[in-house]
Amino acid sequence: MLLRDRILALVAAVAWGLNFPATAIALEHYPPFLLAALRFTLLAVPTLLFVPRPPIPFRWIVLVGATLGVLQFAFLYLGMAAGMPSGLASLVVQASAPFTVLLAGVLLRERLSARQVVGVSIAVAALAVIAVHRAQTAALLPVVLVLCGALGWAIGNVATRRAGPVNPLHLTLWWAVVPPIPMAVLSFLVEGPDRIGQALGTAFTADALPADLAVLYIVLAASVVGYGIWSRLMGRYPSSTVAPFSMLVPVVGVLASWVAFGEVPDLVEVLAGAVVVGAVLWSSRPARAAGGTGAAAAAGAAAGASGAATAAETPPSARDAARSGGVSGTPGRRAETGASHEPPHATLGPQVDPPVAELSPGADAAPR
Repeated sequence: MLLRDRILALVAAVAWGLNFPATAIALEHYPPFLLAALRFTLLAVPTLLFVPRPPIPFRWIVLVGATLGVLQFAFLYLGMAAGMPSGLASLVVQASAPFTVLLAGVLLRERLSARQVVGVSIAVAALAVIAVHRAQTAALLPVVLVLCGALGWAIGNVATRRAGPVNPLHLTLWWAVVPPIPMAVLSFLVEGPDRIGQALGTAFTADALPADLAVLYIVLAASVVGYGIWSRLMGRYPSSTVAPFSMLVPVVGVLASWVAFGEVPDLVEVLAGAVVVGAVLWSSRPARAAGGTGAAAAAGAAAGASGAATAAETPPSARDAARSGGVSGTPGRRAETGASHEPPHATLGPQVDPPVAELSPGADAAPR
């Protein structure tokens, strides 16, 4: 991998990692469903005007947008608004990777290697440790909501694979057309017209300026720049070469949240999060060709199903991380399809995703 492209991969990972504290700042002014509606509206308008639609049936765009966009970010933003620290969210959303592996095995009949089974088991166990620890020290609900967002990112990763090989950036931008209306309806029903009017009516005041800048960062840096770079790299290199850079998303997310908000994660959460990231990274490594009686064993598949930004933004551990994005979507050939937030996402991202996947991160997922 060229040094220039390594630097670009680092830029994408940092963009998705910073997406999580940026989201926390935006949520200080905008309620979660309204924030998601605004984010995707700012992406959808230029997409409809200037970006060619991917040559796939529109139902696949709707399905990917409903999972990577609506499910992932509705739950991720709800979890963060309910009190999930942004740094911890960037770690927990990495659950999209093992979720993707399991769903791909069940729904797509993909064979799981022994390495993947062990890696997924370790990652799930570490996530359970985080959940149990949070239940003893703080509210468990935010963790459960973020895990639901990671599951939405994973479902979107599988839908992306079924959609077929298309330009990953175009697909990521086009599925962003789906969430604005459902998110606006949810915002009206759940958050109410009074809260929406108060947030929008004060959107251009000095008090709302940090939140407005955060929204612009989420749209431009985490979604467009992050997923654009990730899509380019996934098109030039094997996913097993690019995917490990997505593991930097939660590292950046935790450190940035520490600096921005003084969030000092508990040692148990840091260690368990490191185990999740390490298990995902280890399980996504390609198998070495082994010599036998003259015939070499086939190399194992790399990180195809194990995650992106999706996100969409935030972010993820494989090509799916480019979609996210919560990010969390994955660029590249069909066999490698699957981000930030971020970022992940990717995550836009989750999914990270996931655009691409973000798997952020997002994804994501993601746009994670």
